Amino acid sequence: MSHRAGKTRWRRFAAVLVPGVAAAAALGIAMGQGALAASFLISGQRFLVTADTLTSRGLSIYSMLDVTRQGERVPVLVTGARYATISALCQSVVVEVPVLGTQTLRITGGNDRLVEATNLFLDTTSQSAGQANFTGLDQGIAQGEITKGPINPGDRDSRFFDPNGFGQQATSVTLTDVRVTAVALTAGTFNIPGLHVQIEQGRHECP
Repeated sequence: MSHRAGKTRWRRFAAVLVPGVAAAAALGIAMGQGALAASFLISGQRFLVTADTLTSRGLSIYSMLDVTRQGERVPVLVTGARYATISALCQSVVVEVPVLGTQTLRITGGNDRLVEATNLFLDTTSQSAGQANFTGLDQGIAQGEITKGPINPGDRDSRFFDPNGFGQQATSVTLTDVRVTAVALTAGTFNIPGLHVQIEQGRHECP
């Protein structure tokens, strides 16, 4: 009986999390080929992104509304980078699985060599850094006038993009002790050396 129950639990566990891992792999391939669509309906699930350092050449920051499949509107702050390098990258998402309870999917990389990304966009609900060093900083620029950093084409064409809204841009920025809560991440290319994907019982979010 216990053996059969174990199989049932594993199947339920796999049904919930394995598609997520497969989707993550497919997402990585699409990013690597620069084939990811510019915009999409978000799940609404928040995930955590941390890094020891993040350096960007060509920075943009602007406000947007993302939309879930259920039509819920999620206010986000979009941070865009033409070219970014990241050290000690960690991404984690906590999932509630029937019967098995709380599970954490965690993705890490860039410990020995830097993660590299182009046309990177993070749709965030909160951001923090231990230190931020900007060069060529412009605060208060109209979002429609941002040129130093990228604007996601899907955002620029969206009815939720306000070209007169408050924006920020910089020639470059270096952030340390980065901690971001996000609802979406897209990139033209996203190369992660030393990629490791792990599923753990309980809450094991990025430190």
